[in-house]
Amino acid sequence: MSRVGKMPIAIPQGVNITIDKDEIKVKGPKGVLSQKLVGNLEVKQEENTLAFLTKDESRQTGAYHGLMRSLVNNMVVGVSQGFAKRLKIMGVGYKGEAKANTVILNVGYSHPVEFPLPDGIDASVSKDGLIEIVGIDKQVVGDVAARIRKVRPPDAYKGKGIRYENEVVKLKPGKSAAKA
Repeated sequence: MSRVGKMPIAIPQGVNITIDKDEIKVKGPKGVLSQKLVGNLEVKQEENTLAFLTKDESRQTGAYHGLMRSLVNNMVVGVSQGFAKRLKIMGVGYKGEAKANTVILNVGYSHPVEFPLPDGIDASVSKDGLIEIVGIDKQVVGDVAARIRKVRPPDAYKGKGIRYENEVVKLKPGKSAAKA
């Protein structure tokens, strides 16, 4: 039995959960998310908590037990608080801007890179090169952040590029340091 799956999910004020036969919908002040239920699990909703119980002791059911609890907990947190990822643009002349549903990045290529944002995701770029990606779906927010970082990952020699806000890039010594 999964340790994560055993923990109950606290349901905050203003969040409604609807459980169908094979789908769970979470509605809150920031939006609506739904997830298909997988595995041999039973969902019990009490007043302000939601619990997942296994119907058998198979290995696959145990794996789905923790997975479904984590996914539904992320949905509850997303519709009540939301999720955010922050990226930092490092490098002389590197900059970005957010226009409508697009992030435009000038990161050393011969042309600006336009990155379209999916539905439900908002982005803002500050003057000092901090990109903030905000949304209610944790998986989509993380995926968008990873794809923006992939446009120009940090360079191993100078550290230029797009990195996560708290990411530490270990710089390699150059040729002249290697000779000495």
